[in-house]
Amino acid sequence: MRLQIRPLLAGLAALALSAGIAAAQNFPTKPITMLIPFAAGGPTDVVGRLIGEHMSRTLGQPVIIENAVGAAGTLAGQRLMAGASDGHTILIGHTGTHAAAVSLNPNLRYRPVEDFAHIGLVNTNPIFVNVRKDHPANTLRELVTWLKANQATANNAHAGVGSVSHTTCLLFHSVIGVKVAGIPYRGTAPAMNDLVGGKVDYLCDQGVNVAPQTRAATIKTLAIAQDQRAALLPDVPTSTEAGVPDFKVIVWNAMFTHKDAPPAAIEKLNGALRAALNDATLKAKLTEIGAEIPTAEQQTPNGLRAFIASEIARWTPIIQAAGVRIE
Repeated sequence: MRLQIRPLLAGLAALALSAGIAAAQNFPTKPITMLIPFAAGGPTDVVGRLIGEHMSRTLGQPVIIENAVGAAGTLAGQRLMAGASDGHTILIGHTGTHAAAVSLNPNLRYRPVEDFAHIGLVNTNPIFVNVRKDHPANTLRELVTWLKANQATANNAHAGVGSVSHTTCLLFHSVIGVKVAGIPYRGTAPAMNDLVGGKVDYLCDQGVNVAPQTRAATIKTLAIAQDQRAALLPDVPTSTEAGVPDFKVIVWNAMFTHKDAPPAAIEKLNGALRAALNDATLKAKLTEIGAEIPTAEQQTPNGLRAFIASEIARWTPIIQAAGVRIE
């Protein structure tokens, strides 16, 4: 009797395995949930929605956006880890949640390199330094002078400790030698609203939020933190032109899924992402909001994994020197 049970159990195991393989190969079998770590309307949300809409056409299933806001943007990563491992939940992480958070948050509940399946880098973005329209500074040099005289009372808006608007201004402060207390918001969209309303002094932010307000003259944009001017705002000087050449930084968004997702699911998600990033119409939309397309290697799972490791190494000494922590 025992000899008959063993082949039966082996057969059932093989049947279950083949069913699992078939399910992975037929992926996706239901709508995909895309987790966004910050509020609707911010740069990560805008890019995620554009990418998700195109991926839904490639995958043949809707991509449903969920703004999983909280824990300085890391709640979305925690949700992904705790959820199903079938690949039907993906996450758009970014510089803050998957690089700076490692040194900012001693209680971070995930390891960005080890605890996720990497799908691919989605985009990079330059950072702009912006002040309220009635701020006394009209150039970056003038802002530096004003901050050195007013650092105890200056108001720096950001989307929460660990967000890119926080970490990039943290780098700016480090470069010019000031310490300023920030005012956290639930996203850069509400932070920008208060900058426009004159309730805060300045904000480091990405082009998708900055360009419409700059063109409408509701804020003043003093510099872009790179060596080349942006086609999005060609009249805005570079940080080098503006007298602070050491302030250079780009931020990025990247796509992840559960670390135990089936390889076939990861492959299909990566294929859908690459199809989106190579679509001429979508590329034009991303360029219009200031997003830049990553290299072909960075669009791969292995390329993203190596990139994340290098970004953690880059941001760790900056944050440690600033002495900032998420409590």
